Amino acid sequence: MQYLRALLLTLLLCWLQLAAAAPARAPLLADFNHKAWGAEEDVPMDVMKFAQTADGWLWIATSNGLWRFDGARFERVSSVYGHPLKSELLMGINTTADGALIVGYLMDGISVFRPASVQSFTDRDGLPSSMLYHIEPAANGAMWVATRGGAAYLPPGGTRFQALGADAGLPALPHQTYQVLLARDGAQWIATADGVFFRRAGARRFQPAWPRAKLWGLAEAPDGTLWGADQARHYYRIATTAPADPAARPQPAFDGRGICFDRRGNMWVAHDDALERKLSLDGHDASQFLTVQNGLSGTIPGAMFEDREGNLWVGTSTGVDRIRAHRFRTAFPGHAFEQPQLLPAPDGSVWLGGVDIDLSRLDAPAKVQTVAPLRFDAAAWDSAGGLWFANKQGLHRRAADGTVSSQPLPYALRDRAAQAIQPLPDGAVWISYFSGDLYKVAGGQWIRNGGLAGLPDAMTTVFATGADQAIWVGHANGTVTLLSPDGVRILQTLGKPQGLNVGTVYAIYRHGADMWIGGEQGLFVYRQGRFSRLTGQHGERFRSIADIALLANGDLWLNGSDGVYHIAATELAGWLAGRRAEVDFERFGFQDGIRGRPIGFFPSLAQGPDGTLWIATANGVTYVDPARLARNPLPPPVLVRGVDADGRHYPLTPGHGAALALPAGSREMAVAFTALSLSIPERVRFRYRLLGLTDQWQEVKGRREAFYTNLAPGDYRFEVSAANEDGVWATHPATLDIRVAPTFMQTPWFYALLCAAVAACAYGIYLARIRLVTRQLKERFVGRMAERARIARALHDTLLQSAQALILSFQSSARTHAPGTPERERIERTLDLAEKLLAEGRDQIMDLRATAAPDEVVMALKQFGKEHTDNGKRAFSAHVSGKPVRLRPGICEEVYAIGREALYNAARHAEARNIWLELRYRSRHLTLTVRDDGRGIDADVLRDGQRDGHWGLVGMRERAAAIGAQLTITSTPGKGTTVAMVIAARNAYLSD
Repeated sequence: MQYLRALLLTLLLCWLQLAAAAPARAPLLADFNHKAWGAEEDVPMDVMKFAQTADGWLWIATSNGLWRFDGARFERVSSVYGHPLKSELLMGINTTADGALIVGYLMDGISVFRPASVQSFTDRDGLPSSMLYHIEPAANGAMWVATRGGAAYLPPGGTRFQALGADAGLPALPHQTYQVLLARDGAQWIATADGVFFRRAGARRFQPAWPRAKLWGLAEAPDGTLWGADQARHYYRIATTAPADPAARPQPAFDGRGICFDRRGNMWVAHDDALERKLSLDGHDASQFLTVQNGLSGTIPGAMFEDREGNLWVGTSTGVDRIRAHRFRTAFPGHAFEQPQLLPAPDGSVWLGGVDIDLSRLDAPAKVQTVAPLRFDAAAWDSAGGLWFANKQGLHRRAADGTVSSQPLPYALRDRAAQAIQPLPDGAVWISYFSGDLYKVAGGQWIRNGGLAGLPDAMTTVFATGADQAIWVGHANGTVTLLSPDGVRILQTLGKPQGLNVGTVYAIYRHGADMWIGGEQGLFVYRQGRFSRLTGQHGERFRSIADIALLANGDLWLNGSDGVYHIAATELAGWLAGRRAEVDFERFGFQDGIRGRPIGFFPSLAQGPDGTLWIATANGVTYVDPARLARNPLPPPVLVRGVDADGRHYPLTPGHGAALALPAGSREMAVAFTALSLSIPERVRFRYRLLGLTDQWQEVKGRREAFYTNLAPGDYRFEVSAANEDGVWATHPATLDIRVAPTFMQTPWFYALLCAAVAACAYGIYLARIRLVTRQLKERFVGRMAERARIARALHDTLLQSAQALILSFQSSARTHAPGTPERERIERTLDLAEKLLAEGRDQIMDLRATAAPDEVVMALKQFGKEHTDNGKRAFSAHVSGKPVRLRPGICEEVYAIGREALYNAARHAEARNIWLELRYRSRHLTLTVRDDGRGIDADVLRDGQRDGHWGLVGMRERAAAIGAQLTITSTPGKGTTVAMVIAARNAYLSD
């Protein structure tokens, strides 16, 4: 029985030893960022190969077609650069030295795609078989292929493959060839069904390698070791010579379905259900595994590829995975701490502790040592190098020599968590609690509020020491109290009146004479009696800053709820000097390896003596060397993918060249663009503009499309640029010329016609208005003329008729006296005055009636002629030819005056028997003629133009000249006189 018990105990111990010796599957994600795209998304599955072209596209060959990826979206394609694929049954892809994409088909050979051309090869071009297994481009532009029928080689610039068979030292054609590998030392390795063969640089023939077995999945390690796997998925080291012992059998080093070495030297091994990062071959270092259970996109990981940015891509049966090394490393992988606190010591060292962490010293990432099994809620160093710490058991001090002294807690503080501690030079200490209690502990006495009146009732969250040794006390109500160095007086309370609008105070940090305050609402610096808020570009407020660190080089680091911020020294100096209102910054978080967010109030940021920056969060501790922070130096290639305009899509291909012509009337447009940065595409920043619409750049983050509405016809140029996660901008923006054709209604001809139509309408309205006004004026004028005619008739029928009767009566009386008698002469002088009075009366009546009607001047002259010939022996006749036309008002008076003077002279002085009046209305002129058959005018009077003392002829000429008329007077002694006036129609007639 004892023997059986001993045997069982021995077996148990052996099992425990074996279990301890077996490496545990440590989590891979502690050191790497992982992103998986699985079956629930539209992504490639059963990935066979990856490749990346010079333009940045990640190409993915699958069993059901070709895909491409820009960092944001997977896209299945049936063409490359606008050239169609020969088949969607693919076997592999790769890229040439100049960045062209090589596509190998299952049965259709090879196609080499470039933006401007495509070149295809089949068995007619020298391929041993059109069934392709592997493509291996060389740096010199040559291309090697492995096919079902053997290996072949295409010289640089060649057009025909050269098959490699027995004459090259390989098995005779045809023979199955699985893979070609071009080693870094120039050697060429070929895996065939008869084993692996190699040819050193410069050699002519291949030689068999060892082990002599069917191997594939060849991969070269950073140290030059070549690995290959057999059908049982055992991996072997491949050597150029066999062991000296002929009986030696090859021993597999490890198992796997595929391996890949990245540029950092990591060895990645694919298994049926996991991806392994193998840290050692002897098992001393436990490997790290990524499985379906912790996020792998699927089982059967196969194709592995490292892109130009250092990301590892893995294809599984149901998706695609990306693995990228973290910038920030995890200090304690596999451990989750509740409240880790970083404690910078006076000597520059950094210590770590908390409620569930033993006190540790962090001298360097590789030199983390546990110092003492001390746990605490809050801790702080004093000037003598002692560490004060508080927990639920009491208040303690660990001296520099490691001894610990303790003070019991008052009964009221038992089981309460301490918040912050501030040692004083005299050995006393301030301590605050989450409950809001604040005490000063001196000489074993716990004094509430230190015996000071005027301290805020709000919880004290943090302590710090200023440059003048004053104690800065932060509170949850957003104020800061300054105490004297001995803690016995309140010096000042700072808050909103001094510009501090921080919310709950989380951190107080001294740098020189400046005091930095971090809290809920941001970050402030106190200088010269005032606070100033630090603001980042794009309105960044730096919310909930839990800790602050200003490094020796002037860089500012912040630990906040939105991540860890880095502000370069030049940016900070410019802001402090008032040269800029905002600072540029970097923000790091989960994508960079920082897990979780800091817990407010606890110290969580510190730089060690070796330069390492330590960061504590609620999930653990990470670290980074700021001087060696990993960067992505590659500017992202940028391209315009396509345009959507008014419901129609316009795809673009590289080198499209000509401007994109949109249909006439296009008003809305969306331009799709992308940047081929694959590491952290979520942080890619874009800026774009549409020249012709605006010269201003618009910056966006995340969105990869620009929208425009209400576009006018014309020529535009769209420009877009991008920056990667580290702010490295593309060397050249992508451009697209766009032409929006106008509709007829948007052409200059239409606008000219529209203007003409508007002008015509305006002119028509103007004419209508003129006609209306003219009609109204005419109506008003006709009314006035009718009134004047009525007055004229009244004067004529009353006053002038009576005056005429008087004149006739006086003439009868004058004839009763002998000529020459004084009585007759007196009567004749009176008659002359009466006739002048009668003429003036007629003139006034004529003025009233002149423009009343077209024939008014004719009637007036007829009336005047009759009145001056009725009582004599003269005959008078008047004739009108043409249709009478209304005369202009001024013209009418002058024509009447000229005709009246001519009639008067003929009646009074010509001694004529007949007097003729004629008015001729013609389209081009108006003619007035007065003739008589009297004695005529003396030749001297005609020559001089007047008779002494008489001004009738002079008056007629002046009136004619005034209206632009031509007046002629002809006379023959004894035969009569003719007075003729001619005036142009445009000057005489009144237009309707």
